[in-house]
Amino acid sequence: MDVRVSCSLPMYDLPELEADTRALWSGIAARLRQAGIAAPDELLRPADPRSHWLDPDLLLSQSCGYPLLSLPARVRVVATPAYRAEGCDGGWYRSALIVRHEHPAMRLADLRGGVCALNDRDSNSGMNLLRAAIAPLAAGQRFFRACRETGSHVASIAAIAAGRADLAAIDCVTLALLQRYQPACLSGTRLLGWTASSPGLPFVSAGDDATIDALRGALAEVGADPALRPVRDRLLIDGFVILPEGAYQRIADLERQAILSGYPELA
Repeated sequence: MDVRVSCSLPMYDLPELEADTRALWSGIAARLRQAGIAAPDELLRPADPRSHWLDPDLLLSQSCGYPLLSLPARVRVVATPAYRAEGCDGGWYRSALIVRHEHPAMRLADLRGGVCALNDRDSNSGMNLLRAAIAPLAAGQRFFRACRETGSHVASIAAIAAGRADLAAIDCVTLALLQRYQPACLSGTRLLGWTASSPGLPFVSAGDDATIDALRGALAEVGADPALRPVRDRLLIDGFVILPEGAYQRIADLERQAILSGYPELA
């Protein structure tokens, strides 16, 4: 079969979980084929996720909720994984506010004038949720002495541990996975608090209505298959939910509130 569609599950694919991510995809792909949808055997590992999400042949991927706001309407939300992690509630999640273990800060306001580490300015968990938390404290002024882009949540945590930064907002699913599979990288850090919540990282597709229905059916079966329970447990996935239409507007609302308060950029 000549399969031209593209698929990836790039968001929480730690090296320790590569086999489980492949097993999850195999379960999804098998059910799609039963529904008459061509599905590749292997997942892509796109170097440029945004270009991948814009592929008109995108069958399935997982995107961050913040860049989702600027993707064209043809990129549609299929479902949202419900993760079993502190900070999650169904298909919603928060970011954990992380500081050095010995940092004297007791609340977010104590970080004024410090250095912020953020994984990416196009990140909901690392930037948008943190900006929303800082905006009421900033009162339209610069809050941090500097904001340094690190390229990943793991790198942000490393910057905190090494004393190169004072604060980072870490996706709570990433934090829970690191606590389980890479606990050493969290050494020297502590939890200061939590951001507001927003819808979690959605599974998206450029497929038509029939394809979206087939994907949702496949995800529902995979989320309930007893044979895949060990895989779901290792990935911290409880299942897949279809959030109400407009749920992801919450992310845009948080952005707008920060802008209206005079804090359009995390700084």
